[in-house]
Amino acid sequence: MQNHFALFHLPMQFELDRAQLDTAYREVQSRVHPDKFVQAGDAEKRVAMQWATQANEAFQTLKDPLKRATYLCHLNGVDLQTESNTSMPASFLMQQMEWREAFDDARHSHDMAAMMQLEKEVQARLKAQTAKAGTAIASGDFPAAAQDIRACLFLEKFLADIAAFDD
Repeated sequence: MQNHFALFHLPMQFELDRAQLDTAYREVQSRVHPDKFVQAGDAEKRVAMQWATQANEAFQTLKDPLKRATYLCHLNGVDLQTESNTSMPASFLMQQMEWREAFDDARHSHDMAAMMQLEKEVQARLKAQTAKAGTAIASGDFPAAAQDIRACLFLEKFLADIAAFDD
């Protein structure tokens, strides 16, 4: 199977035109959708299903900036080591601690305004950190991108904790 970028005839880079990705996805799906193969033999149906599955997986990966960044690192031989490498710069860890304290304070006092402000701050940091990963990828520094992506994963988890509080 070919890589996700090649499947959609897109450049292998972090920055992607979302409309171009959407169009390419629809084009591939129109050619390989299993409904087009109802009269085909079992082998053709199986191949069409495999292509449709790959197209769906590729689209889900490429449309999400963090998944796309992770995939680009993988294609360039850099494993994120999310399970084994949890080291982060001290400044990042200090910021995490401050946000966790603010989260606990807002949660205990049921201060939704403070919780919303915290969520806004973390989302802004996630956006900036994702852009930093994209810059590292564009310059070919995949180990630095991996570090940035791991930081983004921390931020996403924290945003999920904030969102769970709203429920």
